[in-house]
Parts: sequence; structure tokens; C-alpha cells
Amino acid sequence: MQIHSTIASLRAALAGAGRVAFVPTMGNLHEGHIALMRQAGPLGDCVVASLFVNRLQFGPKEDFDTYPRTFEADCAKMAAAGVAHLFAPDEREMYPAPQAYHVQPDPVQADILEGEFRPGFFRGVATVVMKLFSIVQPQVAVFGKKDYQQLMVIRNMVRELNLPIGIVPGETVRAEDGLALSSRNGYLSTAERAEAPRLHRALDAVRQAIRAGERDLARLEQGAMAELRASGWIPQYVAVRKQLDLQLPAAHDSGLVVLGAALLGSTRLIDNLEV
Repeated sequence: MQIHSTIASLRAALAGAGRVAFVPTMGNLHEGHIALMRQAGPLGDCVVASLFVNRLQFGPKEDFDTYPRTFEADCAKMAAAGVAHLFAPDEREMYPAPQAYHVQPDPVQADILEGEFRPGFFRGVATVVMKLFSIVQPQVAVFGKKDYQQLMVIRNMVRELNLPIGIVPGETVRAEDGLALSSRNGYLSTAERAEAPRLHRALDAVRQAIRAGERDLARLEQGAMAELRASGWIPQYVAVRKQLDLQLPAAHDSGLVVLGAALLGSTRLIDNLEV
């Protein structure tokens, strides 16, 4: 695996490389990331990954400074997963001047759910992903369903801006007890880690009720949030939405997804399940 810290180096290496499959990351890799890289392998002639902790998508009280940075371990995992080129720039390479131009997603889709609790998050995500797409120029990119709203925003950005990039979703990878793998799981104490699968179970109970014919979605959402509160969580949302655009579903819509975000101690966990 070749490691590139500059745009010029990466572009020179990719000249004539054929079809590029791209997996962007912020590092601190787990098996969910690795699964995306393995999924990318058959989609192109070479797999390119990026490792960049993007300041633009962190709020002023979020964990940018303390976000785990595990570069050497990440490199070993990427190489083992078949990544041919790693783009690992510093902030000066990615943002040589203050970023005055931004990609602003549609507020109808970006200011709900995650966007409500993390203002500006999707503007930061869309801007850095657009920069990475411009730098790497892939033909296909793989994004995990774990960050469901992010996947939707990126997919819609690519479609509306006519970018020649196929966006491929990757399934959420879970621990045996159902907890979705996340870099932030490392913040959990031993007791919190044992409690953490409750979020998945709460969302699954909503999903099973919908599959059984329950259509009072507000009642299901409120019940899941009440269960989390009773177990010491601080739920931010449990929401049943349309998969396509995460808007409120009509009475008999199909193609739904149940999404949730909640604080367990000081750690914020998110998850989702398609219905």
C-alpha cells in the first residue's frame, strides 16, 4: 500500500490506474470500515482510502481534539484489506486557505434528525467529501449505512451535481450482541458497553411492530424513547422515516427506516434499521 500525504503524489500515482473505488474514513478503523474496503475491492481496478479527521463537521463542543487517531494500526488494517493507495493529508494540505466555499445540502434533508442535534454537520461532511471526490476522482465510492442520513446526503449531492460517481451502500457491521460498530464505542465504560445494545433492541422492536402491521408510528417512537430513558439513556430521537429522503411517511408508505440517537453517559450512539 502506498501512503500519500499530498494531492500531487496521489494524483500522480493514480494516473492510468484504471477504475478507482474509494472509501473515505476518519481513521480509528474497526471491522465496519474494513468491510467497506473489502466491498470496494471488486468494484474497481484499485481501492483508494482516505484518512482525514475533518474539522468542518465537528461542532464547537464536540470531540475533534480527542477523536482517536490510530494511524499506524489503521495503515496495517487497510493494507490487509487490499487498499492500494491511502490518502492521508494534514489540514494544511486539505485546507490551504480558510474554506470560504461550502456545499450546503438541502435543509429539508440535512437539518432534521442528525442535523437538528449537530448543526452544520452535513455542510461539513458534504464539503469535505466533495473535495475528496475532486482529489481522488473515483468512479465508485462506498459509504456505510450505519450513517444513514450521511449516505442519503452524499447520494443526493452526487445526483444533483451530476458527478460521475456511483455511490454504493455498505451494510452495518454489528457485534454479536447487536451493537453497531463505531469508533465512538471506545468511549464506553465496561458497564456502558454492556448496556449499549439496548438502542439496537429498541429500534428492532419498532421495526418488528411495523412489520406486524402497527401504523401508529408516533406511539412506537415515543415508546422506544421512554424505554431508553427508563434505562438511564438520554434519547435525542427515535424516528420512522422514508428510506429515500428521510421525510415523514404517509399512512401506507413502504420502504421505511427506523433511526435513533441517544446519549449513554457522555457517549452519543446512533443506529438504524431498515423495515
